[in-house]
This record gives sequence, structure tokens and C-alpha cells, in this order.
Amino acid sequence: MAKHSKLGSILGGSVGNLVEWYDWYAYAAFTLYFSSAFFPKDDPLTQQLNAAAIFALGFFMRPIGGWLLGIYADRYGRKTALTASILLMCTGSLIIALIPTYETIGLLAPILLLFARMLQGLSVGGEYGASATYLSEMAGNHDRGFWSSFQYVTLIMGQLTALGVLILLQNLLTAEQLTAWGWRIPFAIGAALAIVAMFIRRHMEETDAFETSAKFAANRTLTLLRNHPWQALQVVGLTLGGTAAFYTYTTYMQKFMVGSAGWTKEQATLLSAATLFIYMLLQPVFGALSDRIGRKPLLIGFGVLGVLGTVPIMTALTQTDSFWPAFILVMMALVIVSGYTSINAVVKAELFPPHVRALGVALPYAITVSLFGGSVELVAQWLKKIGYESLFFWYITGCIGVSLLVYLFTADTKKTSSFHSEP
Repeated sequence: MAKHSKLGSILGGSVGNLVEWYDWYAYAAFTLYFSSAFFPKDDPLTQQLNAAAIFALGFFMRPIGGWLLGIYADRYGRKTALTASILLMCTGSLIIALIPTYETIGLLAPILLLFARMLQGLSVGGEYGASATYLSEMAGNHDRGFWSSFQYVTLIMGQLTALGVLILLQNLLTAEQLTAWGWRIPFAIGAALAIVAMFIRRHMEETDAFETSAKFAANRTLTLLRNHPWQALQVVGLTLGGTAAFYTYTTYMQKFMVGSAGWTKEQATLLSAATLFIYMLLQPVFGALSDRIGRKPLLIGFGVLGVLGTVPIMTALTQTDSFWPAFILVMMALVIVSGYTSINAVVKAELFPPHVRALGVALPYAITVSLFGGSVELVAQWLKKIGYESLFFWYITGCIGVSLLVYLFTADTKKTSSFHSEP
């Protein structure tokens, strides 16, 4: 494959990934404004809990999406799976943009919202495995960590774009307008962008690894479970702490600063946008570092610092009422988490041969994210509601500690990569 064609395909895949995650995170970014539209108006915290529950339930569709689109990607190609994934995301966003409110159609409103999030859950469940596999296979052996890190660059960029749209609308509309109808705008934008990204993906190149492996493994699920059970369990252990920490310091942080530190919505949004921008820039730096020193040192660094730093950082944030101290604290956390997020795609892809790579990456990852990532906000809000918010900090610490044990006993995948045996 020509070098310019390879680079174009990587960039094309990255743009589609950006749009996918913009659509996914628009829900989290605008929950503070639209939760009252879909649930009975009793008290704001209960509305937030209901919206968080649907956010978590959307995550439980991710294993199904990872399984179905993982098989599809290994059987019919990474490119076609990525195109199907973004079509599902487009449909979900369009539904959310058009759903009438609870006052208009009653219980049908949250039911339709749940259905839309289920479609989006299917989409991102398949997107991760296909995207991680595609970027890892397109990259060269010497810079695979660097190029695969762009999965999280575009993931964070999608989240930043959602926050950027929120900041723009906060400045153009009043809070009442945003709550009444303005929250629909980002979902309409997401549906339109998804259509554009779908056409971009149709013109990407397929990977050589898929082309040479498509004839193998008629039943990929059985092949994965029979021949690679340890690798699948490794993906679960590798992911558990990282996904809990990632969703704590990114999607939940905005609501945490409002509900626990007493910040305004606008202040919390600005803090999230500023920290996420720098966090995004860190990913290729850490990815390139893993190409030099290996993947394992970065994972262990995240595990050790995450265990030691989570409780102090989260506790300090609850007592912080000014921007710059909070900015430093959140950035400390995100630098730590970068040890996981920058390389988690390539580490998992390096565990599996190409004929089950997308499925092997997607399915155990999606199961773990559903249980420990998507539930972060729900667990945090519930513990806060019953008066034990500090237990949430220890819960995240425990998740990271479990992953640290896995990191310690896992070989460095840069040295043992399955890519070494491929042409």
C-alpha cells in the first residue's frame, strides 16, 4: 500500500472515530439540560440519576455491538464494520434530536431515549474493536504505539467537540432556552456529521492483515474462546481500572464539579474543555514513548500512581472553589490516566492474531467498559445520594488496583506482539 494512501486511510478512520465519539458524548455533555425533558419533575438529583441510568444501560449494549461488529470486522473487513458502526450512531442521534418530551408523550419519551442509546451502544461497542484493529494494522511496527494512540486523540476530540458545542450554545442561548429546546441542536449536528463520516469511511483502504486472514476461522467466537481465553481475560484486566478512571475524570468530572464542589455549569464545562484539550495532546506523546520503552512501563506507571493518587485528588477537588487549583488537580489525574489510554488499543490488538483480532479486542473490552465504565456516574450519584460520596473515590482506587496486578504479571506486548509473525 502506498504511504500516502496508508496515511489517508488512518486519517479517514480517525475522522470517523471523532464523529462517533462526539455523538456518544453529546449525551453526557448535555444531560444537565435535557434530563428534565424526559422524566417526571420531582427533584433534579433524581432526574440526573434517571439520565445516568440510561447512560449506563446504553453501555450494556456495547458487548453485543462488540460481539456482532467484531465478528463482522473479522469476516468482512474493518472498513465495512466501521461504516456500519457510524450508520447506527447516526440513527441514534437523530432519534434523540426528535423525541417529544415527557409532558407530551409520557413514558414513551424515556423509552425512546433508551432505544436511541441502545443503538448508540451497539455502535460504540463495535467501533472500538474495529477502530483499534484498523489503526494498529495500518501502522508500522516501529511506530504502532504512536499511530494507534490517535484512537484516543479523536475520541477525546469528539468529547471536546461536544463540550465546544455546549459552550457555544451556553453563550448564544439562555439557560431556559437550552433546557427547553437548545439541547436538541447537538444531536442534530451529530446525525449530520455521521452521514459525512460514513461517506469518508467508504473510501478508506482495507488493511493487509485482514486481506491475508479473511479465509480463516469460520466460527470466530468459538475460535476466540477456545484458542485465546487467556488473552480475552487479559483484556478485561487491562481495561477495568483504566476505564473506571477515564470516565471519572472525563465524562463525570463536569457533573462532579457542579454537584460536589458547588461550581456553576459554565465553570465546570470550561474546566473540562481546558483539561481535555491538553489530555488529547498527551496521547501521541505517550504512544510514541511506548514505541521506545515498551507498553508495560506506562501501564504500571498508571496503576501505581492511580492507586496512590485517586483519593487525594478527588478529595481535594471537592474542596476547590477556584479554577487553577482544580485545573492542576484534574490534569494530574489525566496525565496518570494517559499511561493507559494512549496505548490501550495497541496493547489489546497485539494480543490476538488477525482472524479474531477485532472480536478479541472488542468483546471483552466492551463487557468490562459496560460494567465498570458506563456505571461510573451511576455509582457516584448513588453513593452521593445516600451520603457516602467518599466511598466512590475508594471504589475507583480498587478498580485501578486490580488492573495493576494484571499489568505486573502481563508480558510487554511490544516484545510479544502477534504482529511480529505477520507478513
